[in-house]
Amino acid sequence: MTDAKKHDEEIKGLSETLRSAIPPMGDAHSHRDLWPRMLQRMEEAPKSSVHQSPLQWFAGIPWFDWALLGAAGAALLFFPALIPALLYHL
Repeated sequence: MTDAKKHDEEIKGLSETLRSAIPPMGDAHSHRDLWPRMLQRMEEAPKSSVHQSPLQWFAGIPWFDWALLGAAGAALLFFPALIPALLYHL
């Protein structure tokens, strides 16, 4: 038996093994098209935050971010030597 025939038989055996191990999918296509829903969500999304007042913009920031900002500001006030180190890492 030549190497080419042996290789073809191995490939054929492997494909049969894979076909027996994995059941056929049947209808592989989705019955729902998600693209129209995505377009609808994009149209419903806010167009821009340029026309918002500053108070509305600040209200959208979570409280934990404000706490982190306050802690960072306090650290810079109490430890001014951190400023060059922070600027170095930017």
